[in-house]
Amino acid sequence: MSKTETNTQYDASSIQVLKGLEAVRRRPGMYVGGTDIKALHHLVYEIVDNSIDEALAGRCDRIEVVIHPDASVSIADNGVGIPVLEHPTEKVSALEVVHTTLHAGGKFGNGAYKVSGGLHGVGAAAVNALSEWFEVTVTRDKGVWFQRYERGIPQAPVKKLRGMKGDEPTGTRTHFKFDETIFVGELEYRFETLVNRFREMAFITSGVFLSVRDERPSMPREMNFYFEGGVKSFVRYLNRNRVVLHEPVFVQKEMDGIDVEVAIQYTDGMAASEYAFANTIFTPDGGTHLTGLRTALTRVINNYARKANLLKEKDKNFSSDDTREGVTAVVSVKVPDPQFESQTKVKLMNAEVSGIVASITAEALSAYLEENPREAKKIIERCLTSSRARDAARKARELVMRKSALESLTLPGKLADCSERDPTRSELYIVEGDSAGGTAKQGRDRHFQAILPLRGKILNTERARLDKILANNEVKALISALGMGIGDAMDFENLRYHRVIIMTDADVDGSHIRTLLLTFFFRYMPELIERGHLFIAQPPLYAIKQGKDVHYTYNEGQQDVLLKQLDGKKYSVQRYKGLGEMNAQQLWETTMNPADRTLLQVTVEDAMVADKTFDMLMGSEVAPRRRFIMTNSNQVRNLDV
Repeated sequence: MSKTETNTQYDASSIQVLKGLEAVRRRPGMYVGGTDIKALHHLVYEIVDNSIDEALAGRCDRIEVVIHPDASVSIADNGVGIPVLEHPTEKVSALEVVHTTLHAGGKFGNGAYKVSGGLHGVGAAAVNALSEWFEVTVTRDKGVWFQRYERGIPQAPVKKLRGMKGDEPTGTRTHFKFDETIFVGELEYRFETLVNRFREMAFITSGVFLSVRDERPSMPREMNFYFEGGVKSFVRYLNRNRVVLHEPVFVQKEMDGIDVEVAIQYTDGMAASEYAFANTIFTPDGGTHLTGLRTALTRVINNYARKANLLKEKDKNFSSDDTREGVTAVVSVKVPDPQFESQTKVKLMNAEVSGIVASITAEALSAYLEENPREAKKIIERCLTSSRARDAARKARELVMRKSALESLTLPGKLADCSERDPTRSELYIVEGDSAGGTAKQGRDRHFQAILPLRGKILNTERARLDKILANNEVKALISALGMGIGDAMDFENLRYHRVIIMTDADVDGSHIRTLLLTFFFRYMPELIERGHLFIAQPPLYAIKQGKDVHYTYNEGQQDVLLKQLDGKKYSVQRYKGLGEMNAQQLWETTMNPADRTLLQVTVEDAMVADKTFDMLMGSEVAPRRRFIMTNSNQVRNLDV
């Protein structure tokens, strides 16, 4: 078809102009990162960020967040309150301008806020646009003022409810209910997610009382936070279940208008735990502030090691990975004009911040090492051990990667590969034991399903260095089968299966093996999780036979419902203790057939929480793990003794 024959026209009439907040409702991903559970929580963060900005300006010291029974959320602060009088050019209340106009706010000039997190002026307006209803109450200018919006549209002009009482504090209260026509999937706020986020905020914004209350009838609860120690307290909190090598190295200093706060502490752990904040906002992808911290850490430790003759002339310098192993570090910067990668503020981009953070950190860390030679020696020895182990791991990794997948799998139950060579259409089942592996091989669809049986439990990778991990036969088999490598040599493009499925027994040992595998993937192949390629199979717990019919149930709740339906009828119940108890046809029908199976996708909503959880569950400290088990185990009951 020629250009003149095409049915698609592109002319002036094709150009659409989205007015008001219509753009936000049409493209929510541009403003809150999507329409999923993560974006749902981001609505709350946007409003709380505005209250935190009031705290940074010295006008607020109390913030209260409430999840109400109807799943609406309110955020109240005792700041100065959003202006309510008529805007000089828009000719409506400034309150309405802020909530209905993109890129409108008090953070573009130099007067109201020295630093702020809400620099784009779209936060409150975006939340308003994506809410079924949105109400804001402001106390200031001798009155209490109110306005309601529905899907971003004002229902009436701002009105004065009453006059202010004598000593009544000023402030803003925002109350909204997300729009269920916009958001998809799980539509329930997670109390723990909000608590973890606001705990971070309270650490970074010292001296502010922050309360989170859940009034939903299923589980009413409340958490309050107030910290005065800043990031130093934060590091101590993060390391509360770890063996530490020294007291935190802490510095707070302003340079060229940028306030920098850094705390560093080494532990006996294997992983680096680094957290970066810009204007109190957590930046999960780091940025220039984190780059500056890492630069200073590597340079100062190398310089001290050379000066103290702990690194010999023939020794090569420590790499960044060597100096970061086992470190817990928090860097918080307050920048007058922050440049973020996107509206969701995942990465700080200001080039000047890197050098300032590096300079301030280097000065403080150098002074600490000089004044504390015993602790300095522990840190250098830690880096030396890390460097030697990393060299050994590199050699082991090269040895593993030189072999093909089949050559390196020396287990009795070797990889049973699939015939499909397109990774996007292939899946690998990691199966516990030879018995279940044999059943899975018989029951699978050989065209696109590969089976890798693992013998017993793999190494606990939370407590071992990479060189030891790569000496483990089960781990080597897993790395070779996936084909993407590990660590510095990892190349995601070489991944041989785009669905990697952990399939273990539904018992304690199966859960332990699953946790060991999840620990390995989280620490050494995080990209597999981040890109959504890791899954957990859901085999049934029971088979209920009634005549010729067989019903499968996957949990106790389903079991109870089905047995009530069969009340008065003859039936038998089989409890599956392991995958090996099912025949190949049963395993295919219940767990492996894409048309009927249930897979749980492994995601990491909050990397900081996941890091602490893996450290607690799989680390060397026993007491925190015991407390967690006693608190969360379904087997624990209140007993009178």
